[in-house]
Amino acid sequence: MKSAEQLAQGIWEAYARRETIAPPSERAPGFDLAAAYAVEAELARMRRQAGHRVVGRKVGYANRALWRVFRLNTVAWAHMYDDTVHDAPDGTASLRVGGMRAPKIEPEIVFKLKHVPRCDPGDAAAVLGAVEWLAAGFEIVDCVFPGWKFTPPDFVACFGLHAGLVVGPPLPVGTATIPALAEQLATLTVRLFRNGELRAEGSGRNVLGNPAFALGALAGGIARQAGAEPLAAGELIASGALTDNQFIAAGETWTAVIDGLAVADLTLHTTP
Repeated sequence: MKSAEQLAQGIWEAYARRETIAPPSERAPGFDLAAAYAVEAELARMRRQAGHRVVGRKVGYANRALWRVFRLNTVAWAHMYDDTVHDAPDGTASLRVGGMRAPKIEPEIVFKLKHVPRCDPGDAAAVLGAVEWLAAGFEIVDCVFPGWKFTPPDFVACFGLHAGLVVGPPLPVGTATIPALAEQLATLTVRLFRNGELRAEGSGRNVLGNPAFALGALAGGIARQAGAEPLAAGELIASGALTDNQFIAAGETWTAVIDGLAVADLTLHTTP
């Protein structure tokens, strides 16, 4: 099997050149999640060495149906960086996608940690006690594997497919508001529009039944993973896709309208 350093270098170069490569699972027999997280850690090291700072984690496979298919017991995750996360304080942002190979967009709930959750991951209110604020977000994912086909270890080893995160205006999480927010996160609905045309619909239940559960699962999974970089206060967490992801291209306007939760709608203009 190729080393984590070799696999990471190949993935790094594929993104830089916008090239298609075979997934590690096809090139390295026995490639599993432990090997994948070693590659992801090497990519994080390379990104830091290039002058970029880790600002949070993104969650993947926040769907228990997929756990059964791929024999997972928790969510997958990858790092996010200071040059991939972008604020949209007024609910509107622009993002260059021309340098990406095959980008897609997915609306998510983003959390900012005030401390690391150490509680029952299935207790939404307890998990929210660790959250400073939450917001609507757009994660942009990009894939260098042919046909967007990959396994969970391939996903982890390939930056978690993370290419960008746009974060809308924050909604503070206070002790008095936590019980209501815990319920609203599960029942919220979202509509995703491209140039005014409805492209997808979803709800908070699509993310492990509640985006707060995805945060709890992430915290528990990282705590159990030998050698994993611990979560830290101040990190941003992109909790998982609320709708099916959609291909995007330059020159489009995407808007997420969330009902049932008092977060601002989010609009993204894509540029070359």
